[in-house]
Formats: sequence, C-alpha cells, structure tokens
Amino acid sequence: MDFLENVRLALNSIRGNILRSVLTLMIIAFGIMALVGILTAIDSAIYSLSDNLSSLGANSFDIVPRDSRGRRGGVQEKRGENFTYKQAMDFKEAFNFPAQTSVSMNCSSNAAIRYGEEKTNPNVRVSGIDEAYLDTKGIEVELGRNFNTREALNGSNIAIIGKDIVKLLFKDNAEKALDQVISVGNIKLKVIGVLKSRGSSINQSEDRQVLIPLQTGKRYFGSDRTNYNILVAVNDATEIDNATAEATGLLRNIRRLKAAEENDFEITKSDSLIGIIRENTVYFRLAAVGIGLITLIGAAIGLMNIMLVSVTERTREIGICKAIGATRQSIMTQFLTEAVLISLLGGLLGIVLGVLIGNVVTYLMGGNFLFPWAWITIAVITCTVVGLVSGLYPALKAARLDPIESLRYE
Repeated sequence: MDFLENVRLALNSIRGNILRSVLTLMIIAFGIMALVGILTAIDSAIYSLSDNLSSLGANSFDIVPRDSRGRRGGVQEKRGENFTYKQAMDFKEAFNFPAQTSVSMNCSSNAAIRYGEEKTNPNVRVSGIDEAYLDTKGIEVELGRNFNTREALNGSNIAIIGKDIVKLLFKDNAEKALDQVISVGNIKLKVIGVLKSRGSSINQSEDRQVLIPLQTGKRYFGSDRTNYNILVAVNDATEIDNATAEATGLLRNIRRLKAAEENDFEITKSDSLIGIIRENTVYFRLAAVGIGLITLIGAAIGLMNIMLVSVTERTREIGICKAIGATRQSIMTQFLTEAVLISLLGGLLGIVLGVLIGNVVTYLMGGNFLFPWAWITIAVITCTVVGLVSGLYPALKAARLDPIESLRYE
C-alpha cells in the first residue's frame, strides 16, 4: 500500500471510532494549546516591549553611577558617585561622536499638579530635561512645542505635560491646556506643549508626567546629592559599540579616574534590557513546556490505549489482510499512520487554539499580533513524535499477529 492509501484507511478507522478518537485528539489539542498559547503570549509580550523600548532605540545607551556589587577580592566595592551637573554637561559638550546627547534629572515622583480648582493625586512624575531629551527618548509632542536650548539652559518657568495631566486638569482638551499656568507646589509653570500618549511601561504611566527645563529643575529641586542622567542616541545603530567605548574614555577623564581604577559608572544599552527580559522569561517558557509535556504524556498514553483496543477489534481484519498478501511492514505502517494522523489532527487544533488564545492575551496586554512559526514547527514535530511513540507498540503487536489465529478470532 502506498502512503495515500494508508492515510485513507487511517481516516476511515478514525471515522469508525469517532468518539474515542476525538477524545484522544482533544487531549493532544489541549496539550499543544497550552504549549503554543503560553509561548506565543510570552513572545508577543517581548516583541511588544521591544517596540515600546524603541523609544529608546537599539541605538541608545544610558550612563549611570555604578551600583554597589558587594565584596570583590575581600574589598567592599562602593557605589559610584552621582553625576554632577558640571560632569553631565561637560560630557555633553565634549562627546563629538555622531549622536544626540541629553541630560535630565528626576525632580519628583510624587508631585501634585494644580490648575485653578482642579488638582491631581500626588503621583505625578516631574523631570528636568534639556532640548535634546525628547528626541533621544523618541517622545513626540502632539500639540505645542519643545524647549529650545536657551530655555533649557536659562531655566524658564514653562512646562510640557503628558496626556493624563490634560485629562485630569483640562477635561482632555489639549488646546485648552496650551498657554495655561499650572502649579507644581509653589512653582508656577506655563504649558507650552502636550505630549503624545505613550501608555504605561513597567507599572508606570508614561502620560502622567510634567517636563520642565533642566535649569528650572536644578533651581527648584536640585541638591548636592542630585544625579543627572545622561542618555546618548547614536545616529547609526551599528556604531553603538564604538560610541560606548568613546564615551567610556571621555567619562574616565571627566571623573578623573586613575589608570588602575575601575569605572565608577555603568553603560546600559537599551537592547540589553530586552536581553534581560528574555532571560527572565526562561522560567515561564520552561513552565509552559512542562505543562504541555505533562498533558502530552497523558495524551500519548490515551492514544496508545485506543490503538491497542483498535488492534484487538481489528484482529480478524488484520488476518484477512495478511492472508491476501499484506506484509508485516505494511500492517505496521498502517497503524503507525493512524496514530500519527490522530496526533497531528489534535496538534493542528491545538495550534489554532494556542495562537488564538496567545494573541488574545497579547491584545489585552496592548501588544501586537504574532504568528509563532518556530513554536508551530516544534508543535508539529512533537505531535509526530507522540504519534510514532504511542503507535509503535500497537503497530508491532498488529504486525506480529499470526494470520491463521487472527482469522479464527471472534
């Protein structure tokens, strides 16, 4: 018998025992659904986060003081000192690499913003920024304008606000917000711009923020302990390693580090954030694989059981096939084909359900649709292996039946 004939016979056998075939098929489908669905949701979330971090871009890096790492060689390592305003500005002026460099500071993370009788909760983030900050962060102004260099350096009392502030204070009317005066504590600020909505990132709303000129932030919120953040966006992403190397050498000079001293700062590339996230999702992936495999083991046992029952029920049929010339190999191939076909049908149903559920979860999380070709390929291979393993013993048993004894079987 050729391959198509084996498939036709397998389908006829499945139709003849439709209920138990469907039940076994559904067990396999749920196992594959768990496997593909969870892995699809994880991958979609990662790709979505990659898109969100494109605001930083794969061509950008942050420079921050070195964090404390405990003891090394019996010596307690200290946290690097904060970047002072002078150090940050010296770096910005001296860094001649083809890139944009911005300096910013965190003014407050729990500010309350007032406009007339309206007031927000004390959970608004206020940041002092320079004129390059929005470009390096990939933030767009929906209405109004950005700060210019003179305003950033001289410290004008102006502000750019996020969409949540517009909703809370100006009833979601961005045009009404322009040129109005808001209060951050006792500081009066004129609104000159409204940011495009950016949603939330890592449990923090990107729209609940107020941006003020860097010098204004330094004047009202700065102290000797304030750290000034440095962000660099390289024009050509392929040059990011060269840019970080040049930035490292320049910063060592600015920080006056001796040749034998280690860097007291760290450079974090935005693409490394995705790497960290991918590493942390390994356990979720393993859990998904474990859940899927446990279900598939149960399905494999069930499939082997119905194949053994099928061999018993079709003993006389096997005897007739052997009597008219069927070989052991053809009998074994027929039963293996049936087992693999049931497994693959269950796998295909599981793939459809898994992709659907995984992307529904992703959609609810605000991500984009993803068709996981890699996991689908793995699922198909897994189903084929499950079918072969489950059907091998029943197929061997059927192939070894004695034709005369089989024909006597009632």
